[in-house]
Amino acid sequence: MDFVAGLNVVMAEIRLPENRDKDTHNLGKTTLGRLLDFGFLAGRDPKFFLFKHLDLFKDFVFFLEIELQDASYVTVRRSVEEASKISFKKHQAGHQDFSALPMSEWDHQDVPFDRARDLLDGLLDLRALKPWSFRKGLGYLLRSQDDFRDVFHLRKFQAAHADWKPFLAHILGFDAPLIVQHYDKETELTQKQTTAQTIKDELGGSIEDISKIEGLLLLKQKEAEKKQKLLDAFDFRAQDKDRTKQVVDDVDERIAALNAERYSLNQNRKKILASLEEDQILFNPDEAQRMFEEAGVLFKGQIKKDFQQLIAFNKAITDERRGYLQEERTEVEAELKRINAELNALGKKRSDMLSFLSCTDVFTKYKQVSDDMVTLRADITSLERQRGFLHRLQELRTDIRALTEERGHLQTQIEADVERQNSDKSSLFSVIRLFFSEIVEEVINRKALLSVSPNKEGHLEFKAEILDESGNATSADLGHTYRKLLCIAFDMAILRAHIEDKFPRFVYHDGVFESLDDRKKENLLAVIRRYADLGLQPTITLIDSDLPVRTEKDEPVFSKDEIVVSLHDENEQGRLFKMKAW
Repeated sequence: MDFVAGLNVVMAEIRLPENRDKDTHNLGKTTLGRLLDFGFLAGRDPKFFLFKHLDLFKDFVFFLEIELQDASYVTVRRSVEEASKISFKKHQAGHQDFSALPMSEWDHQDVPFDRARDLLDGLLDLRALKPWSFRKGLGYLLRSQDDFRDVFHLRKFQAAHADWKPFLAHILGFDAPLIVQHYDKETELTQKQTTAQTIKDELGGSIEDISKIEGLLLLKQKEAEKKQKLLDAFDFRAQDKDRTKQVVDDVDERIAALNAERYSLNQNRKKILASLEEDQILFNPDEAQRMFEEAGVLFKGQIKKDFQQLIAFNKAITDERRGYLQEERTEVEAELKRINAELNALGKKRSDMLSFLSCTDVFTKYKQVSDDMVTLRADITSLERQRGFLHRLQELRTDIRALTEERGHLQTQIEADVERQNSDKSSLFSVIRLFFSEIVEEVINRKALLSVSPNKEGHLEFKAEILDESGNATSADLGHTYRKLLCIAFDMAILRAHIEDKFPRFVYHDGVFESLDDRKKENLLAVIRRYADLGLQPTITLIDSDLPVRTEKDEPVFSKDEIVVSLHDENEQGRLFKMKAW
């Protein structure tokens, strides 16, 4: 198929009545845009129709002729079976058929995929896109139905905002390097914050602990030096002296203190047990009654009753006291158990130390000191590791402060640049937003607003809104029809604003007239034709039922020269690949 300078129309006719109410017809008008993307060296995606149905297309070879900035041409040859090997042929005249050209006559033969992209990028020489390659902007130039969901965030931009927002800012006239640096600083900052948090989680401490670690390390190192000198000299007198002092000053004092505490607790325990014994009620009212009867005194139940009341009263008074005594007894016995266990441990420790002092075997002492050195060295290694982590944490905190400050400076510069581009009536962004609003107003008689502003994090937010009669933003742009119109207006405004630059000059819009009424279709077609007359090459696709209805029946909407591809549903010959739908 031959595309022409100016407007290109891909027309699909629905000739079978049973297909008129269908939403999709699989004739190939959308597929053509994907095929152009393939020719422009799209990556190999297994979901892409050529590779998904490899059995049907493995023998296909596609050729795409592209007019360059200097009015010469390059033809790209790419086969489906060997899609990662690309060939190129430069030529002066257009509309050439190189399908039968021997491979030896191609200028560049079977170039590897990545190198082929770089080569085509150099041939196209789209300097206004730099430092990005020609592939970055193709999403705005080859819009399928799925790409009309959002004016700015295309389906192909599934990665983070840092991947596409700087490019979009660049073609709108903003200082893109600032935005790239801001995202880079933010990424670096996040990485360092994550690393710092990981170190803190591992250590369970903070930078404030570094003094404590340094102090402990110093003491351990000094102790290790002393023990090493002792081992080197093979003299244990200093070690004996230290052990003796430890026995006298530490262990014995602690044993004495614990014995005193144990004695005091035992005395308390005896008092508690005595108090509990005193609370027993030994008086038996039945025996007392028999004694009074033998004496000849008749109580007739009165004395027994009084004694029982007395006992109940006494029991009520003492129950609470007994409870407190039992609790205190439990606490005392638990404390005695702890003290006895500690005394046993200290006794063993004291015995070991005295055994060391009384030991006559110097090698046994040497072994004990050596064991102490092993423990000390392990402690020193652990402390040095902690110190290293804490120093790293300190460095990270310094870097984080510096990066935070640098990010803040970049954010300030971004905000200043955005304000400058917005307020300058001659800026590229101001020109684009005027073209954008003019297109929308010409089609639907409503102004539209293109706006760019930084959010609180310094990231740019892009908005495209339709305004009401009072100039206020409305929700009209939320509908699919108007959102598609905003996408079309945005793409065309970008192309027109860059028409004097080394920038792409073609655009492919799928299903431009869907859901618009006839008057708006005619208005949009008039805009597209006017932009084509400026030197752009718009390609639009539609089905015949979406054509605007003309009162003059003899006057066709499109001329024969404008319709570059005709499709229909009558038979396989009407489809793009002349075969059944897959």
